Amino acid sequence: MKKVKSRRHAAAAQTPSTQQEELEDGEEDAAPTHYPVSTSTETPRERRTLSNRVQENCEEAGVRRSRDLIPKSQAGALDPENHDKSVSPSSLLGTRDPSTSSRSSTSCSFSGYDMVLSSSSASSHSSGLSLSPPLPPSVELSAVLTDTRLTLDVYHGGAGALPLLWGSVPTELRGIQYLRLGSEDRSGLDGALNVLTNLTELRSLAIRGHRLYDSKGEALPGLLISLPSSVSSLTHLVHLDLSFNRLSSVPPCLLSLPLLSSLLLCHNFISALPPEICQLSSLAYLSLLGNTLGSLPSSLGQLKALQKLDVSHNLLQELPDEIGGLSELVQLDLSHNKLKQLPESMGSLFSLRELVIYSNDLRMPSCLSKLSQLKIDARDNPLGKPPTPPPLPPTLGPSATKMPELHLGFNQHRFWVTPAGCHVFLPGGAELVFPYRCLLTATRLSWAEKTPNRKWVWLEEHDVLLSRPLELRPHGVEFLKPVEVCVPYHRKKRREVVVRRFDGESWCTLPTDVKRGSKNNCCHPGGNPVRLACCLVRSFSWFMAVGRPVQDSCSVTPTGALLVSSSDPGIKLHFPPDSTAQTRSVTLQVLQVSESTVQAVCGDPQVRVSPLLCLSQNPCLNFLQPVKVQIPLPSGLTGHTTDLSRLHLLHGDPAAQTWTDITSQVSLYVTHLYAIFYITHFSWYWLWYTTQRCVSGVVRRVYQRLKQFKVQFLVLQRKTDPSQVLLQCLPTNKVESRVKFLSEQYDGPHPSDLCDLLEGEQFFAGFERGLDISTDSPDCVSGRLCFVFYSSLKNLKEVYICPVQGQTGPVRGQVSFYRGEVPSNLPEEVARKRKGLDNQWLATLPLKLPALNSDNSFNLDEQQYPPLNLGDPESGYLTEANLLSISLQIGQDWRVIGINLGLSYQELERIEYKHRDNLGALVLHMLFHWAHRQKSEGPGAVSRLTAAMIESGRRDLAEEIEDIVNIGRRKYSESLRRVGLEAEGSCPAEAQQ
Repeated sequence: MKKVKSRRHAAAAQTPSTQQEELEDGEEDAAPTHYPVSTSTETPRERRTLSNRVQENCEEAGVRRSRDLIPKSQAGALDPENHDKSVSPSSLLGTRDPSTSSRSSTSCSFSGYDMVLSSSSASSHSSGLSLSPPLPPSVELSAVLTDTRLTLDVYHGGAGALPLLWGSVPTELRGIQYLRLGSEDRSGLDGALNVLTNLTELRSLAIRGHRLYDSKGEALPGLLISLPSSVSSLTHLVHLDLSFNRLSSVPPCLLSLPLLSSLLLCHNFISALPPEICQLSSLAYLSLLGNTLGSLPSSLGQLKALQKLDVSHNLLQELPDEIGGLSELVQLDLSHNKLKQLPESMGSLFSLRELVIYSNDLRMPSCLSKLSQLKIDARDNPLGKPPTPPPLPPTLGPSATKMPELHLGFNQHRFWVTPAGCHVFLPGGAELVFPYRCLLTATRLSWAEKTPNRKWVWLEEHDVLLSRPLELRPHGVEFLKPVEVCVPYHRKKRREVVVRRFDGESWCTLPTDVKRGSKNNCCHPGGNPVRLACCLVRSFSWFMAVGRPVQDSCSVTPTGALLVSSSDPGIKLHFPPDSTAQTRSVTLQVLQVSESTVQAVCGDPQVRVSPLLCLSQNPCLNFLQPVKVQIPLPSGLTGHTTDLSRLHLLHGDPAAQTWTDITSQVSLYVTHLYAIFYITHFSWYWLWYTTQRCVSGVVRRVYQRLKQFKVQFLVLQRKTDPSQVLLQCLPTNKVESRVKFLSEQYDGPHPSDLCDLLEGEQFFAGFERGLDISTDSPDCVSGRLCFVFYSSLKNLKEVYICPVQGQTGPVRGQVSFYRGEVPSNLPEEVARKRKGLDNQWLATLPLKLPALNSDNSFNLDEQQYPPLNLGDPESGYLTEANLLSISLQIGQDWRVIGINLGLSYQELERIEYKHRDNLGALVLHMLFHWAHRQKSEGPGAVSRLTAAMIESGRRDLAEEIEDIVNIGRRKYSESLRRVGLEAEGSCPAEAQQ
């Protein structure tokens, strides 16, 4: 809880427009796919860095955001050169500055503090005012006062400068429309509150705590407990932020502000809202996050202009029926309360588009069924479940009426199990059932889903992978009672589903029970439960669901046996007495074959085939007596009409994958419906009816085709960033739906012709004719991406590409797909045909990549992706490919790093808006935007990049950048020595550093 709370505090320090999204990101559970949220995961140190650099506005109620940068090097002093001088605060507020007064060079004194006015050549104004305490001596007036904007919340005691400024330059302060005050200093705050009544032009006011930090890095609390009644005279006030203070109620003076549109009272101690809240008729945004509200007044429903309401992290147990009167409400956040039901009147909120209700005690909110366009985040609610009984004490025995349930979120990979047992529900549908006293002490366990690869996946000849490998840890912990592990799987017709287990050394198939998952674990209210393959285990390891042909088995004793196929009762094996001297286990699998596929491969429309029989036994010894095998005749044939000269019995060798016509070697006869033959050893058997003479060769080709999947390859370029390319391999029946899904985000798509791949086969994608891959990927071999094809899972990778060095103008190249290694269990005869990376071309698809200029638009004349000459020779060792690699590791830290690189908030917001649906492109754009701007900044770009990473808490990236530059410098020196241009041991590049 402490971790969650600290993240909430950091989130509330952001702008109101992004506040709700960032707060959601701090939760332990990942956001569901159907609810769009931000994914910010800032560390406390990064939040402190961000808080000391960001001046934030609110875009609610027409107030657009405008932020300034505060360099850390000035120890809290604001650098006026970092302001965006092209945009004035008055224009951001949607009003004109009534007058722009020049600042004269004079000298004054206020309350024992000397305020020296001196000319400043660095300022765009005629002169600057240097302020002595309570502000740092180096701070000039232009650093805190710009047109109609006054920022005093970035210095400890900064609020105390307001009365001093009022006594010095009252004319300039009367036109102030945007004011920020810190509330961590009592004396300075009291003096500032007395001046507020004179600032009658104010449109935006922020008096917040938690803006500054003590020597231990802890946020300082706000000390505001009330507002003077004179604040009611601020009739132009549109935006008010009083977050992180000590308010116990809503100040009455606020209720008479006629234009107030945005009110933030986050993280205070407000336990109730006054009924008079309805007087704020212009209120469009209200945030009461992190208070102690036990209820909401019915008058809240009279706020007809309200569009966004955030009452998350309170103590609400119910909502008033009048909330249905908020006809303009678009976003509503009720998360982390104690709500058990929603009022039926919410069904009339037809403007509502986003509803956040996670972490409550809600069951089925049926009142929302009419709101078809509503997106709901309903995580951590017992939707569809009966009321949860009180938790059972660990001492209760198996007579307990209900096993405790534990619903984990996407980011909760660890959990505790006590001797009382537990029913654990994992994201995606997997379930774990720990019976009573399967453990003697409380034990911490964990889970993870693995990406399929050869280490985690083992498939037999006719298997199909139906799930991702599920790893349960710790390995080797022995349970006193069997634990049920249920793996969700994709549906596969005419196949048996089993669970395979890997213990670190070998694979085994576990007895499997197939069932539907619990209705309590439905991802969507009213949705169908997932399909589960369940098994009982005594220890944890790796598990996956596999589809295979239905398998029947029996034990054959010296007295004989009969085995009948469960998938086709016409298939029978008769074991006569004395056919074996010892008990042996035999297995029968039946693989149904499509005659249309066979006819297409053979070119014979008259060909007919029976099901394929796969017989195995343990131990692998010949039978002492012939075993009678009965198999149905191919469809359309009867014993009276069959031309026996066209009927062939084929024997398959699973080791060599060869087929032999054994019709003349066995006793084969037919009845009206069946063919009967006798064998003494087990293998594969297949009955064909065809006019082909060379039957064995045809059967071999047909069998290879049965094992393969018809696939198509896609190569797609993201519309907003053509250098970001998606490569995917799909079974042909899934291509159309996937193309339709991706068409809005990607250019293309470009599907290939049909190809054939084996389940588990490896293939490569290589970029040809002027295109190179620009990312360091662990599965990239010689510039080509390695894939392993699994028919039931996604086979895709997303990478960045660039022109080869020296390429100018637009690039027209291609991506070629080649076969790679084959599964190791294939015989040499088959594998020989598939060896090598390039000798079996699968598909080649086109790509176009125009040159990219500095503002992220495409320029056909500009060279792209050379080494970055950022102003000094040292940066020549840092290429844009290196930046691409670094960008993949930045993730959610991009905003803090951008600020420390010197980008303004306007620039960051433009980048975020352009790539709001693509974090990778967003980070890349931010880095390239900074890099291209460094060309005119002179030497030191790499040092600035390294320093920004360190200030942002990413020392790992700083060290990686230093390693890249050092490697480049060393290679450069070695090349000079090879051609004799540099003496051994000298290194000019290092001397430049």
